Amino acid sequence: MTWWQEAVFYQIYPRSFLDTDGDGVGDLEGVRRKIGYLVDLGIDAIWMSPIFPSPMADFSYDVSNYCDVDATFGTLESFDRLVDECHAAGIRVILDWVPNHSSSQHPWFMESRSATTSEKRDWYVWRDVNPSGTLPNNWLRSWSDEPAWTLDAPTNQYYLHCFLPEQPDLNWANVEVRQAMANTLRFWLDRGVDGFRMDVIHLIGKDPQLANDPEEIRGIGHVPLNDRIETHGYLREIRSVLGEYDDVVSVGEVYLLDPEAVADYYGSGDELHLSFNFASLLTPWRAEAWRALIERTESSHNRVGAWPTWVLSNHDNQRVATRLKGDRARIRAAAVLLLCLRGTPFLYAGEELALRDAHIEEHQVVDPGKRDGCRAPLPWESSGLHGWPAVPWLPFSAEPEIYSVQAQELDDESMLYFVRLLLRTRRSSEALRRGTLDALSAVNDVLSFERSRGDERVGVLVNFSREHRSIVAPAAQHELSTVRATVERVEGSVVLEPGESLIRFF
Repeated sequence: MTWWQEAVFYQIYPRSFLDTDGDGVGDLEGVRRKIGYLVDLGIDAIWMSPIFPSPMADFSYDVSNYCDVDATFGTLESFDRLVDECHAAGIRVILDWVPNHSSSQHPWFMESRSATTSEKRDWYVWRDVNPSGTLPNNWLRSWSDEPAWTLDAPTNQYYLHCFLPEQPDLNWANVEVRQAMANTLRFWLDRGVDGFRMDVIHLIGKDPQLANDPEEIRGIGHVPLNDRIETHGYLREIRSVLGEYDDVVSVGEVYLLDPEAVADYYGSGDELHLSFNFASLLTPWRAEAWRALIERTESSHNRVGAWPTWVLSNHDNQRVATRLKGDRARIRAAAVLLLCLRGTPFLYAGEELALRDAHIEEHQVVDPGKRDGCRAPLPWESSGLHGWPAVPWLPFSAEPEIYSVQAQELDDESMLYFVRLLLRTRRSSEALRRGTLDALSAVNDVLSFERSRGDERVGVLVNFSREHRSIVAPAAQHELSTVRATVERVEGSVVLEPGESLIRFF
């Protein structure tokens, strides 16, 4: 198996991790100073959200230079130092690559919009005003009911932007665009990065006819509706670029909620190495719902020989602790699912603290998609500015004195203590890292499955209910519970506490 199949990835949103220069915004030096914390936590790789130069209309997802670091975060030299020290500590580093769109301030787009005869005009998606005066099609951009088209008055043509007008879509049908973007990958790979998380990668292939979206579903925006065969050819080209380097990984953000569709983006082992499965972010907290999700994921990924991923939170979605309304037992049970299911888990910074979304007043909103709550800064210390040298760019989540690293490191009943234990347990178990998933069932709101490899067999039980549940189960050699230190055994059965999850080693 490859390193990225066994690894636990830790997502860092750099603006919110740790500030070291006193501007209230996290930076690369803040990540470097916490390498020891990452090692103690037990993760294997970090994925950093974009650090590229940007006007920050969408906080570095509007890229104005793909081959540099924004001064907000540091310099190329500070990036190189971070990578070197992470590697020395046994931690891999992957970057967030934004291939679908650039900033409107990128030199490519500025040249493209300069004239209809520009050599880079075809680097973006331009269309004439329809004779009737209507838009090129009915596509809507994300986070709004506004069209995905903006008229450029000087040239009297519309350009496509599936996100903000400040984020024009690149035209991947143009071979020069593909070559230029391939070179941006090589730039970072030459600096030692271990791969890329690829932003909305399913969006790079567009319908050349730009056909209208179905009216009955167009209100969700075009992004989750864009599932094009052209993309797969582009992904194979990207994979060939990555193949020029040893041991690197691509992780695709394929924002399609059907696991069957997501699995197709692995190709025949020649497209993405991994693809996010976002259905877990929306699955209700019920055993049968999770059983169905796991079964669909296993079936769809096995069909194409792909390795699944699991995620509970990220910088775009409500944190799992918020979704589970701060329920201590359920939050821990969710961590068991994340780290014990077959696949590569992605842990979002702050999940190990059970951090919840911050309450953001209307005047504090800065994100165009209103995702500020899940991007609240990490509280490192229990008092003052919680380890930050200046007031951070967003408010802290509620009760930062309780949900800080400092407070939880001193508490052997804390979420941080439990997650560290869980990560050690996973690392020591070949069955949990590499094994098959079998005996999946959901009975009386208890989910159960087994992981096996060789002679090692591990059972997992998750009680989704708020009541005690008795489950027929064989005796285990030892067990790890989310809610109690010692598990009471009844001959031939296990009695689960409300919300309890139990890892059982046979």
